[in-house]
Order: sequence, then C-alpha cells, then structure tokens
Amino acid sequence: MDHQEVLELLPAFADQELGIVETLEIQRHLDGCADCQREYAAQRIVSARFKKEASYFDAPPHLAERIIAALPQDTVSTRFWHLGWNNFNWRNFGAAMATMLALAWSVGLYLNLPSDQDKLTDEVVASHVRSLQVDHLSDVVSTDQHTVKPWFNGKLNFSPPVVDLAPQGFPLVGGRLDYLGGRPVAALVYRHAKHPINLYIWPTTDRDAPPQLQNRQGFHLVRWTWDGMNYWTVSDLAANDLEQFAGMVRSMVRQ
Repeated sequence: MDHQEVLELLPAFADQELGIVETLEIQRHLDGCADCQREYAAQRIVSARFKKEASYFDAPPHLAERIIAALPQDTVSTRFWHLGWNNFNWRNFGAAMATMLALAWSVGLYLNLPSDQDKLTDEVVASHVRSLQVDHLSDVVSTDQHTVKPWFNGKLNFSPPVVDLAPQGFPLVGGRLDYLGGRPVAALVYRHAKHPINLYIWPTTDRDAPPQLQNRQGFHLVRWTWDGMNYWTVSDLAANDLEQFAGMVRSMVRQ
C-alpha cells in the first residue's frame, strides 16, 4: 500500500471501519511515516469531535410495528422480536462491537509480529549481505585455521571452533567479529566455487538441536545447536551444497 492510498484510507482507519488486512498495512506504514502520523492524529481529533457532538435517537414505536407486521405471523417469534426490539440497547451493542473489533485488531497485530527467531534470521541475512556489499568479509585473512582461531583471543569471551575444510572443497578464507541478537559473535568465512559462506558461532544455553534449513531473501541458511554453541551458516549456494557444508562442520566439531 503506497503513501497516497494510506492517506485516502486514514478516515476509515481512524473510525475502525477497515478490515484486518488493510488495518495492518496502514499501521505498518504509520510506524515509519511522520506525515501520515500527523494526518492520522488530525483525523482522530475530527472523528472524536463528531462522535461527541452526534445526537442519538431511539427508534420510533411505529417503525417497530411496521417491521413486526412484515414478519411471518407466528405468535412466539413475533412476541420475541417485539420484546427484543423494545428492550435492545443499541448503544451497548455498538460499544460491544467496537470492543470486539479492537480486540480482533490487537490479536491480528500480535500474530503478525515477527518472532525472535524470525528477527535473528533477518539479522543473519543482513549481516551476510552487508559483508558482501562493503567488501568486509574478513578482519583476519588466512586459510590457516591455526591463524584464524587465535585471532579471536581477547576479542570474544569464548573460543570458536575453527575447522579446515579445504580438502572437501570448502576452504577457509578468514574470520571477523560481528554482532547478532544483541551480542558479539564469531564469523568464519569459507568459499565454495567462488561463493562466500558465512558461518556464525556464539555460546548458548539452549539444548542441542539438529540442522534446520531455511530460505530468506534468496539465500539459504542452516542453523543448529551443539555442545553449548549456536551455529548459523548462510550463503547463496544451492541448498544441498550448504547442507553438505553444515554436515561437514558438525562432524569435524564433534570429533
């Protein structure tokens, strides 16, 4: 939904007259658009003023009689309708409906919030893309695991396992410091057929978990947990090649 569409729908949004999908799209737009936020605030003031000054009228008795007369002449149902019409509190009904819509809107927003796992996945992909765009794959450039591993000493409060997979076609080319999930992590860089692979490692208290393949923004990711460490690897490699790489890292680390 573009800026102009949002502006056109703001009055209906302020009066909670839109469906869940449109409501969520407009809310997302408002979160990042100061102009629309100001317009929405103005719309709410106008809407509140109209509601405050609006007059409310009870349905006239003859309207109820006309509706009852048009209904099938069944004594029980007619009496029920008559009693229901006369005793129905339309103002309370409107308040109840407004509450239900607000609740449905809140539930919809909650269900559409990204999980912590989704946020971390986005961070991993963003870090991988950023390392390619600024040509900053490595802080330490070396194909020797005995050079890369000691480089992290004093820079992290843990020692990441560094394995040599050159004989298997996945040579180590370096490493760097990165930041994911609110903490510093080790990023090891490998290559396969000119495709860079980032392998992120950091400590965790989570229990061991097998590899899981994901796709995000055209990249493949494989993540797993082993022996108090989280492992996330991401690349534009084919899914089976990245899974093969992850399997070799796991087997070497577990030796």
